[in-house]
Amino acid sequence: MKLDILAIGAHPDDVELGCGATLAKEISKGKKVGIIDLTRGELGTRGTAESRDEEAFNAAKILGIHSRVNMRFADGFFINDKAHQLEIIKMIRYYQPEIIICNAIDDRHIDHPKGSQLVSDACFLSGLKKIETIYKDETQPQERWRPKVVYHYIQWKDIEPDVVVDVSGFMEKKVESVLAYKTQFFDPNSKEPETPISSKNFTDSIDYRARNLGRLIGVEHAEGYTVERFVAVDSLFDLK
Repeated sequence: MKLDILAIGAHPDDVELGCGATLAKEISKGKKVGIIDLTRGELGTRGTAESRDEEAFNAAKILGIHSRVNMRFADGFFINDKAHQLEIIKMIRYYQPEIIICNAIDDRHIDHPKGSQLVSDACFLSGLKKIETIYKDETQPQERWRPKVVYHYIQWKDIEPDVVVDVSGFMEKKVESVLAYKTQFFDPNSKEPETPISSKNFTDSIDYRARNLGRLIGVEHAEGYTVERFVAVDSLFDLK
């Protein structure tokens, strides 16, 4: 399946929180978008791996995602090594995305920068001809593939973005997809332990952080990204 965008998160809900409105906007323009979750979030304080599976499925439906896969890496303990890189390379070569969006380069949760570097390294290695991979039960080696650009969304920490995307009109869809993770976020009736993301302030921050980025570029809402190389434009008039 050829995708335009492949969004990758260490845990189910990372993608929705990090770039959900951007994905909703691109899907509305006819782009094919997929999501890969590296883990099932099984170490999460609230809910279970099974409940997260169901929530991820529902969130994908809300956004209109074309494909969603869970790699079932070990939550909290996956590492950026050859074995994990090869598994990601197989998925990159299978989907052949033009763009990959992945975790923040630095964050409170240790899995986020780990996942960020793992995916970034796999994107480079996926373009090397002498690395041979075979996808599932296929018999022929995969063709090499390297995305045109890798974007890193912003998560807990307020990292200064290199690129800011106008997502005005798509925040409602983003928030709906985030709140599909009912076990994880604010619920005044929940008996589960409190976590950094279960407060009302955190849920409210989804909107007010996007509003603040939007304010800085003169629009209603925006999502920010960092990149590992210069951002190129055809003309100075391409910038808003």
